[in-house]
Amino acid sequence: MSGSREAILGAIRNTPLQGEHPRPAVPLFDQTAPADLKALFQKSLERMGGKMLLTDAADPMAPVRQAIVKPGPVVSCVPEFEGDMKITPQTRPTDIAPVEYAVLRAAFGVAETGSLCFTEKQLHVNTTGFLPQHLIVLLDPAQIVYNLHNAYQRPEWLQAHYAVFQSGPSATADIEGVLVHGAQGVRSLSVLFQP
Repeated sequence: MSGSREAILGAIRNTPLQGEHPRPAVPLFDQTAPADLKALFQKSLERMGGKMLLTDAADPMAPVRQAIVKPGPVVSCVPEFEGDMKITPQTRPTDIAPVEYAVLRAAFGVAETGSLCFTEKQLHVNTTGFLPQHLIVLLDPAQIVYNLHNAYQRPEWLQAHYAVFQSGPSATADIEGVLVHGAQGVRSLSVLFQP
């Protein structure tokens, strides 16, 4: 018994715990990518229950203000829009629970799936992506990649401690066959193309 214990401890001691490991090569399948990634992203987002906001050249944040239709705390994680709740270093994950709307910027989007990637840099508090009732997301169209194969080539996976994909609002249809939004997360997800 002690011999196997020593062998396990020896293996643990000889296993590098830190340092950069090369990522495996992943085929990209770019030959099928359409020329208009914005249009594909919008189609995919809407298929997943999300909504695109129309841009307003005169007032870029007008669509965000128009999307906020219910009273309640609004938290903003972007400098372009002022919320009425501030996230500070003392903000706990549970402090986000009463938030009605969260306005944040995605690190990037995935056209094929309509997904948005958020890291701790965009969320400030990881629960900002899940506890608010409604998400309003700013997305730079230049930061849309074709598919998940391309997404995993992004630097966020090496630089962030936390990263998550979201594709539309939370939904479930396993209860009596009825589609319910907001079952385990946000009830609506709206995206505004904003460089």
